[in-house]
Amino acid sequence: MDARLLEILVCPVCKGPLEHRKAAAELVCKGCKLAYPVKDDIPVMLEDEARQLGAGEA
Repeated sequence: MDARLLEILVCPVCKGPLEHRKAAAELVCKGCKLAYPVKDDIPVMLEDEARQLGAGEA
């Protein structure tokens, strides 16, 4: 993913920062405990598409 894009993206739910987890192809919001998928280098920033993080993942 483009580093400039990562700098401006925020969580659509809480507007908090996102952490890029390259190996899992996800953008993670620690505040909301949601992981947004990245498909073909395009972040899918929809709450309905995000998965809830497990207890040890945050």
